[in-house]
Amino acid sequence: MDSSSPEQPRKRKHKLPQKSIFLYFSFFLFIFFFCSSHHSFYSHPSLPSSTLTLPTPLHVHHRILFPDHLLLTLSNTKTIPSHLLHCVYFLNASPNPLLLPLLSTDRYDQFRSIARCPLPPTNFSAVDLTWRGMDHHLPLRATPHNWDKLVYEALLDNDTVVVFAKGLNLRPHRVSDATLFRCHFGLPNGAFLLTTNAVSAAQEVVRCALPQSIRNSPEKGRGISVSVSHVRGEGVIPSVARIGGCEKTGGVKEKMLELCACTMVWNQARAMREWVMYHAWLGVERWFIYDNNSDDEIDEVVRELEEKGYDISRVTWPWVKSQEAGFSHCVVRAKEQCKWVGFFDVDEFFYLKDMRRNGLRSMVGNFSSWNSVAEIRTGCHNFGPSGLTTHPNRGVGVGYTCRLRTPERHKSIVRPDLVDVSLLNVVHHFEVREGFEAINVPLSVAVINHYKYQVWETFKAKFLRRVATYVVDWKEEVNIGSKDRVPGLGTQPIEPGDWGFRFCEVWDTRLRDFLLSNFSHPQTGFLPWETPSP
Repeated sequence: MDSSSPEQPRKRKHKLPQKSIFLYFSFFLFIFFFCSSHHSFYSHPSLPSSTLTLPTPLHVHHRILFPDHLLLTLSNTKTIPSHLLHCVYFLNASPNPLLLPLLSTDRYDQFRSIARCPLPPTNFSAVDLTWRGMDHHLPLRATPHNWDKLVYEALLDNDTVVVFAKGLNLRPHRVSDATLFRCHFGLPNGAFLLTTNAVSAAQEVVRCALPQSIRNSPEKGRGISVSVSHVRGEGVIPSVARIGGCEKTGGVKEKMLELCACTMVWNQARAMREWVMYHAWLGVERWFIYDNNSDDEIDEVVRELEEKGYDISRVTWPWVKSQEAGFSHCVVRAKEQCKWVGFFDVDEFFYLKDMRRNGLRSMVGNFSSWNSVAEIRTGCHNFGPSGLTTHPNRGVGVGYTCRLRTPERHKSIVRPDLVDVSLLNVVHHFEVREGFEAINVPLSVAVINHYKYQVWETFKAKFLRRVATYVVDWKEEVNIGSKDRVPGLGTQPIEPGDWGFRFCEVWDTRLRDFLLSNFSHPQTGFLPWETPSP
């Protein structure tokens, strides 16, 4: 009987079932404790690193074991300089822990910072952090999570939550059956108390309806833990995810930008200045840089570009081999800010028939009036080392001038509001909503110069790691003939004797000539991204 039905005359008392009393009590505790913890996260002061003192408590929430390092999440929202800390490994059958320096620390979200530690010894039993020179004690619940099966990220999107998870074993490049999945909500590091059904599922992304209590007040949902389960699985997947969302601007609605760009990088600081400055001239207004565990000078480069007036959001994305998920995350993050978002790499440069300031933005803007177009695809010309043996000091656009004759693949600029609810993508193009289409720009109108095969010093880094989820690492003896590999290169980072002139079928100096004619300083001759020698 519906709870709003009138009371029957013969019933003098109405008693709630014990199960209902338990659920009401649980929900009350959930809201009470979450509001308390939620307040503490936002009232935590942001202190400069110089004011941090050794007695500051270190609270490690989670430990995640990756193939090449160990990631720790901390409730300390201010990044602590890594030289002040030690990674502590407690070893089986040994009274003395092993202390090692940290690899790095970084900001993460509004609730946490992160620390990266070296891989632990095989005989370790627990891992923790400690201030250098201070005592260390065996932590509670210190066993690392396995990266192969873990819910790692979540964010609000209107009346849904988008959850990112490893270990779902869904088919790549396909939309899956959403009815097989559930989302679970609870206190940080506590029990899951609320459950909702999924509305879409694809690859590593599950989208679920929000519980009614959170839907009524989305801001109170930020910081809640969330996980996923399969209806025929083995229970709720372990989770380190807490619901986040795009930063608000105090109730003031930002003007929608015409064109933004999103990319994922690992140790690409050297390429950032040229890529950002050049595409800003073509009309890109905002950049979302997903930093996938870089240990170069990317912070300094981003800060320098911001000081010059470029609008850049560096997003800490510590999750290895998850580029497709990162781009799905970027679509949600950008759709309230940008009409169009380009997904292309920092070694990819647009070249237009009509090369003028804001030319790319104008081209994209023309498609805004085509109500059926949700994605613009541009073909790529792949350039080779062009006879060089060292990285070109003046930038890739000037240095690399020889390419393959036939274009390969494409990169996309999408309307984030018209991307399919599943957020399904194949690295650089997306599934769009039913009734909308992707169009191919003729090569005579626009093309992307992809400086894919650079000098060996730069190119060999691809053997260390690749960021895409469904692309095999080059050192693995799998899919040897795949187009994702370099023809004839094999699985070892050994430079071929003829590398300098491989992939050279057509000399193409159009972009080089344009840059030298239009970007060089009239007195010094320097390009804007060049750093003059001392």
